[in-house]
Amino acid sequence: MVKLMLVLMIGMALPQLVSAQQQITLKEALTYALQNNTNVRKSKLDIENGKYKVQEVRAQALPQITGNAGLTYNPIIGQLVANFGGQTQAIKLGQNWNSSAGVQFSQQLFNQQVFTGLQAARSSEEYYNLTSQLTEEQIIELVANNYYQVLVNREQLSVIDTNIKNVKVVEKIVSNQYQNGLARKIDVDRINVNLTNLTTQREQTVNAITQLENQLKFSMGMPVTTPIELPKAELTNVSQLPEFAETIDFGNRTEVKLLDTQDKLLSLQRKAYVAEYYPSLSLTGNYTYSSQSDGFDFLSSNAASIGYGASAIGLTLRVPIFNGFLTRSKVRQADVDIRKAKEDRKESTNSLNLAYENAKIQLRNNLNTIVSQRKNAELAQEIYKSTQNNYNNGLATLTDLLDTENSLTQAQNSYNQALLNYKVAEIQLIKSNGNIKSLVQ
Repeated sequence: MVKLMLVLMIGMALPQLVSAQQQITLKEALTYALQNNTNVRKSKLDIENGKYKVQEVRAQALPQITGNAGLTYNPIIGQLVANFGGQTQAIKLGQNWNSSAGVQFSQQLFNQQVFTGLQAARSSEEYYNLTSQLTEEQIIELVANNYYQVLVNREQLSVIDTNIKNVKVVEKIVSNQYQNGLARKIDVDRINVNLTNLTTQREQTVNAITQLENQLKFSMGMPVTTPIELPKAELTNVSQLPEFAETIDFGNRTEVKLLDTQDKLLSLQRKAYVAEYYPSLSLTGNYTYSSQSDGFDFLSSNAASIGYGASAIGLTLRVPIFNGFLTRSKVRQADVDIRKAKEDRKESTNSLNLAYENAKIQLRNNLNTIVSQRKNAELAQEIYKSTQNNYNNGLATLTDLLDTENSLTQAQNSYNQALLNYKVAEIQLIKSNGNIKSLVQ
């Protein structure tokens, strides 16, 4: 019975283990990141918060209604002394207990600052949307770069494993030759040193892969303890360059759209400062009911209290006359901010052009490097096989064999590094075209 339970438990756990080791493609990694990355999720919260800010500004243009109530006890009531027909009399002013309750109402009829603030609030909502979109694009770029770095390091690990396998074959041959008196001990030692170096290099590469995988999972918003596996097919060979556009319209870049929104917000900020020169007009109204009594018995039917109501409706006009040039200083500061924004736009546009041109140059250079390194790796492989065959037949020295093995390793690693550089430049080109989200589609 116990064995049967163990079999059932293992059978239930196997699908979870297989699922945990499921390979994650680049598209799946990017989709996961857009849903779980902390910065992306925070940018979505900024959009939600922006809607509430719009409602906050809109509230200033809506009617404002407040209620109030009060209760006052006068231990000593003041008196007014008056002369009536030659006789001086003291008149008590009020009662010991006073109560009041009322409601006040106000409505902005004309306030240019409030109306301009409402326009700015709507534009700020657009700003938060663009900021969220820019955050997503930055996360896509980050995750894609981390993804390819993991793949390249895994390819380098594969190269090291192959080299270790080849060196072990040579080590076995040299050890047999040494036992039969056909090789020197120094040859055995050189092989062991080379094998130790490769083993150490392998451990370092494995640790580097683990760190890169953790960095990839962190950028995706995935727990770093989650095991992942990346398919080798994602790092494919490159044979030709993508098509380059002669001119790029950066108007569809999120960075440029964000600058447009910032310019709009700065312009509205200046209008809000200028609006401080304008008069404001508001409608006001209130109603108050008051009651006085000589005892705390307002609710009693026999109470000797006096109650009365009062109301008022009016218009309030506020005209600014002089505030020590405060408004003028604010307007001039806004003008400076607008001019600085124009300089930022020039620099940003030039930076986008720089990134695009550099991406094209890097793609061309990296493609040439890939072609040359691929041929170099193939040639190094042929030389290694030939040298290994000559060494087995006594026509080549151990030094020649080790040198060709090192050359083969360098050529293979250079080819993998060239692939990584190409992929990174390709991501930059896609980003420069404003199509970085095409990696997710």
